[in-house]
Formats: sequence, structure tokens, C-alpha cells
Amino acid sequence: GVRELLVISQDTSAYGVDIKYRPGFWKGRPLHSRITDLASALGELGAWVRMHYIYPYPGVDELIPLMAEGRILPYLDIPLQHAHQGVLQAMQRPAATEKVLERIAGWRQVCPDITLRSTFIVGFPGEGDAEFEHLLDFIREARLDRVGCFTYSPVYGASANALPGQVAEEIKQERLERFMRVQAEISRERLQDKVGTRMLVLVDEVQEDRALARSSADAPEIDGSVIIQGGWELDPGDFVEVEITSAGEHDLYATPADIQD
Repeated sequence: GVRELLVISQDTSAYGVDIKYRPGFWKGRPLHSRITDLASALGELGAWVRMHYIYPYPGVDELIPLMAEGRILPYLDIPLQHAHQGVLQAMQRPAATEKVLERIAGWRQVCPDITLRSTFIVGFPGEGDAEFEHLLDFIREARLDRVGCFTYSPVYGASANALPGQVAEEIKQERLERFMRVQAEISRERLQDKVGTRMLVLVDEVQEDRALARSSADAPEIDGSVIIQGGWELDPGDFVEVEITSAGEHDLYATPADIQD
């Protein structure tokens, strides 16, 4: 009866590194401890498989054909955290932003329906106005579907506490608000493009005059919903094909097109 599997860890794309990709056996066949092997095997279980916290290592490109084939959901949660090379280096994160944009374009070419989610940090030590504007330019070009943003907060014992260029709290908050305004417009446009299309959704909750569901683009609790308006005879766990009738900033509104048990 399982309908959806969420694969979540601190660094899911590094799955198997610590055990040197040691193989095990599943259904009588050897299976290596690699993220692509795991995703492919989970895709045989007949449930939605959603991948979270996938850092954009080169091997991640191999997941995209599995999405295009329908083995796993066309959804990729990639915590990019920033876009400016200097800030990323200070964070000790991969800093090839231009390659990230090229890879995003390549992912969309292989799997046009892919949904990209990411999280960013503003106000990291050393982030000046130019670095922040670079980040805004990046999100305008990347046009990610789902984005979260946080202000940098000192953590006890973190090496970043000693970095020069600490950012004042009021500036952090101003940048957070500016960032979210830019992304809100992108998200609104991305959702508006779905109006008039049909999609398969999973029903989470049924109320008297509507049902709350999610599409492949919506992870539970962190993304939006597909709101099916009306008192339809639906149950939580139903898959139903819907037609999208309108869109808001975070949610889609729909009516059923076909119900599947």
C-alpha cells in the first residue's frame, strides 16, 4: 500500500562512498551501493520515488534518464546554497556555477518535465552587494521551480565564525526579502505555465468541499499542493488524473479528469 518513497539524507548523492560501493544482493541479483543503482531498484517497487539532498556531483547526471523513463519522479532537490564562486569557496562548497547552469539546461533537455528544488543562504560572511546581485542573476537565469532561502546564522564551533566580512542582521533580512520576491515571481510564472495541462496527482487529504493532492513536482510539507475543488469521492492515497484550471504563487487548482484505484 505504499504510495511514495522519499529518499533523504545529508548527502544522498554520496550514497555508498563510505563502504566503497560494496555490492549486496536483492531479488537474487547483485546490486552495488550507488545512488543510480538504488534509484533504479526502488523504481521497480511501483511507488513514487522522490530524491532529496542530491549534491550536483557528476554522477547525478545518470539519474536524469531514470526520470525521463518514469522509473523515479522527475524531481531533483539540489542544495546549491549560493551562486558566487568566492562565497561558495568560503562555504567550502563546489564553486562551478557556470557548469551548474549548463547541467540544468542539459537535465531539462533530457527530461523536460523535471522539477528542480534548491535552498540558498544569504548573508554568509564575505557576501557583499556584488556577490548578492550575482546570486539574484543566477536564480533569474536558472528559473528553478522550488526554492527556499535562509539567512546565515553563526553555529558554535564553526570556522565561518572567524571569517572576515560578517554581514549585519538587518542586511541579511533585506537580502532574504529581495531574494524571495524575485523567486516568487519565477515560481508564479512556472506554475502558470501548467494551467490547461493534465497531470497525475496523489491525494493526501479529503475535505468536505475539496481534496488536497500533490503532483510529481510537490514534496510533502515543503512544496505546494494541487487543490482539487469540489466534493469528489476521493480517498487519501488515490491517484487521480486532473486538469489544472488555475494557479497561485505556490499551489495549483484542478478538477478530476480520471480516477485510478
